[in-house]
Amino acid sequence: MTTESEDAARPVSLGFPTTLTGSGKDFPESLREQAKEILARYPADRSRSALLPLLHLVQSHEGYVSPDGIGFCAEILGLNRAQVAAVATFYTMYKREPTGDFLVSVCTNTMCDTLGGQKIFDEVSDYLGVGHDETTADGKITLEHAECLAACDYGPVFTVNYEFFDKATVDSALATVRALQNGERPMPTRGARLCTLKEISRQLAGFPEDRPEALADGVAGDATLAGVRLAQANGVSAPEYDPTTPIVTPKEG
Repeated sequence: MTTESEDAARPVSLGFPTTLTGSGKDFPESLREQAKEILARYPADRSRSALLPLLHLVQSHEGYVSPDGIGFCAEILGLNRAQVAAVATFYTMYKREPTGDFLVSVCTNTMCDTLGGQKIFDEVSDYLGVGHDETTADGKITLEHAECLAACDYGPVFTVNYEFFDKATVDSALATVRALQNGERPMPTRGARLCTLKEISRQLAGFPEDRPEALADGVAGDATLAGVRLAQANGVSAPEYDPTTPIVTPKEG
């Protein structure tokens, strides 16, 4: 049994595999130039707002947010590493350990679970030989439980690098991961065609899609469009924006 003082002296884990001593000094100049582009999007006195896209940027370089990535963001923004780590450990889209080229996220929240989401996760887990937040030995696929993917109309669903595979079954999920293992990139049910985790992280950092063949993708599903079609059928539309309308600040209000 430990005393209260001994417990207080223990280091607190932030979820990283190593200590937060990375300096960020070894990142290439091209990444620093991209970081400057991100910073330029924000007012000078709001530069720390650039932290989220900067974390995606380092993930696009390393495949996860390493201690060196933490140091890089801290250096760019003039923050300490603890401040950056606090953000990086809060959001699940920032991976804290090396992650596969393809992140397979299976929704096991209430609706999808009722429709078979947990069974899909279990079968894929057994097939790949990995559990939640674990990566296959070849480094291709990381599997994770997803709390909710906000697609109940299409449940059960899973995503690969955040692209949707709707109305999933055990067979369709296994077919998808087998295709990924074979070097294929199966087409999602809706949205853009698949890219790697590093490529999608670059897009999330705010840089445009580089693959011309992907720019024509992005068709919405029928359930997504149902509300729009009802509005059109009933003549319902949002009021147009009037640029002369004064903006009232909270103080004035």
